Amino acid sequence: MKVQIFTFLILIFAIDIKAQKVFSVEYSNQADVKVFVADYENRADLVVYKVDYESRAGRNDGHWFFVDYSNRADKRIFFVDYINQADVVIYFTEYSSRAGWLNKEKIQYFY
Repeated sequence: MKVQIFTFLILIFAIDIKAQKVFSVEYSNQADVKVFVADYENRADLVVYKVDYESRAGRNDGHWFFVDYSNRADKRIFFVDYINQADVVIYFTEYSSRAGWLNKEKIQYFY
């Protein structure tokens, strides 16, 4: 019985996971948002988890799906080389539960 309840809860939370569809552009003038990838989570404004399926797209919660075409994206991003060039600093995590905003002041860049 406990296993069934646990499995049910996992399925409920797994279905609820949403992401934003993003596209990485080649030039900064094509981007909606410029991002810098931090080496450590505590230096980031947003912790990002890359989801595997586009069907999980939706909210502004750090779950990203990278699309193949710009017109299918919610946001176009450009990866900058220096932190002072970035609108938002991100950190890629391997765990879905770690994704989310650490600095809520920058959340408007992805609406």
